[in-house]
Amino acid sequence: MVAIALFGAGGKMGARLSKNLKSSEYDVRHVEPGEAGRVRLKDELGIECVDKEVALDNADVVILAVPDTHIGKVAHDISPLLKSGTMVVALDAAAPFAGHLPKRDDLTYFVTHPCHPPIFNDETEPAARDDRFGGLHARQSIVSALMQGPEEHYALGEEIARVIWAPILRSHKVTVDQMALLEPGLSETVCASLLDVMREAMDEVVARGVPQEAARDFLLGHMNVLAAVIFKHVPGVFSDACNKAITFGKPALMRDDWKRVFETDEIAASIERIT
Repeated sequence: MVAIALFGAGGKMGARLSKNLKSSEYDVRHVEPGEAGRVRLKDELGIECVDKEVALDNADVVILAVPDTHIGKVAHDISPLLKSGTMVVALDAAAPFAGHLPKRDDLTYFVTHPCHPPIFNDETEPAARDDRFGGLHARQSIVSALMQGPEEHYALGEEIARVIWAPILRSHKVTVDQMALLEPGLSETVCASLLDVMREAMDEVVARGVPQEAARDFLLGHMNVLAAVIFKHVPGVFSDACNKAITFGKPALMRDDWKRVFETDEIAASIERIT
């Protein structure tokens, strides 16, 4: 039986992992420094936490479900207690990309992150339709990277990733550098920023007299159909008027050099701010 030490087991992310791992065949040892988190695990899942030394005793895998700003400190703290060949799993590419993991060639570093349930899906159950984050009811895809370690370790890392992020739609193998392009680059720097601008745009038309509910319905409805066509989820083309609006709108809204956010130095700077 694979022994897993789960750090941050009672946090927002860790509690989700604890719930999914509870029904697995792994020997899971839960570590949670916060009293509220320990109580939460005990009351909601019947899980008793243990000290880090107990959790790491002959552990095969260590999952770091802790904030990006703490991963380096926790990883260096536990590194002397890890046996050779231990797999350390990070749930985000930021800290590994930034070089915050200990320099130990005899450890395996595996990084995995959820894609979250897609906008376009075939979920029919109400609980699945309302599961926006994933890891509960709705299927989601995942990305995983073997940062260092034997290639055969990837299978174990992906197996664990499929459990902690379940239910799974698709599993994609990428590199840590590619994962950093996806987040923070694609998902946060670009997507979150543009969505925030769209919300500001909605607020602006409301300020100019459009009823708030009408503006929200109009924007979200158009986001649905426009995204379906742009991302080729359905066949279709835009009207000449829409195409002309895009031709004018993009240079009015976007800097000519906006794709620079994907350059290595920009990604590194973004991750430095995060970590």
